[in-house]
Amino acid sequence: MRHLLAVLAALALAAFAPAAVAQQSATQAPPRPTFEADGTVNVPAFKLPPSPFSSKEAQAAQAMRARFQRGAEQVMEPDVATARAGLERMMAPSVAAMLAAYPVDIEDTTIAGVPVKIFTPKNKAYDRRRVLINVHGGAFQTCWPACSFLEAAPIAALGGYKVISVNYRMAPEARHPAGAEDGAAVYRELIKRYRPKSTGIYGCSAGGALTAQLAAWLPANGLPQAGAIGIFGAGAVRFMAGDSAHFAAWIDGSFPPPAQGAPIDMSRGYFTGTSTDDPIISPALHPVVIAKFPPTLLITGTRAVDMSPAIVTNSALIKARVPSTLIVAEGMGHCYIYQANLPEARDAHQAIVDFFRANLK
Repeated sequence: MRHLLAVLAALALAAFAPAAVAQQSATQAPPRPTFEADGTVNVPAFKLPPSPFSSKEAQAAQAMRARFQRGAEQVMEPDVATARAGLERMMAPSVAAMLAAYPVDIEDTTIAGVPVKIFTPKNKAYDRRRVLINVHGGAFQTCWPACSFLEAAPIAALGGYKVISVNYRMAPEARHPAGAEDGAAVYRELIKRYRPKSTGIYGCSAGGALTAQLAAWLPANGLPQAGAIGIFGAGAVRFMAGDSAHFAAWIDGSFPPPAQGAPIDMSRGYFTGTSTDDPIISPALHPVVIAKFPPTLLITGTRAVDMSPAIVTNSALIKARVPSTLIVAEGMGHCYIYQANLPEARDAHQAIVDFFRANLK
């Protein structure tokens, strides 16, 4: 194997030898990665320009990040009420842009005792036969209702769907499986009026992870499986794991790298007392559980911390012979579908609509 790797490296260098020779006369050769005995790679510093395959809008947004660079140290606001209010203020412009691009009517009510927002397209007929459940993002501890607006409005308006967004119990007030219980309670009530095969579930970030948990939870608790699910900005395995958790920390910067000092519990203890390998929390690690999933759409980006979980989940679904579609958007980061002005986000919204239309009976 070592001989084969050496041959491959030599061939790669030979392919670029003329350029390398010309460069070395003018400048020093760039540093190369080094490898430790356990397989750890020491990656030298490098510059990563915006991808030429991304949209002009995405490239402009990437350039603007220079004005809003975060410090190297990320600290969680200790008071959850303050954190929630601050995030709502920060997300308000994105919410306004999304609601302007995708007009909807919104009704606040409860289903099975769980607070929900019901989204339907404004001044437009909607599908009376199918229904979608949205479980919003926010690290299991925040982003209600901002993430609800960002995730539900475009799908309701564009697809002509009724989307019911669930305000599930979050940390620190509640712990797993509170979110799954609340999502399942809403689902159980809805399938009294809609066929399970006509009911879809989706979410982004924590909502994507919770969607996967619900797909495992429903059959495990005697409920019929949903017709189709969408896992966006997440996977059916634990968050902040795999290759993408490391490289996204340095090329996207939205999340700190794993295992750097004292890890930040972004969920505020939501999963305290549980194992990350639990079949409900990480169903992709359990072939018997993932085999019971319905058709699944996964959306991530090449610069997203969630890319590895999405890829691992897609592979597990394919192995289990469950229909799975994986979209990996070039140059995109975590939950890029929240940005109404990005062509990549609009493409994803259309893909979500088309997926549920094709898979909900």
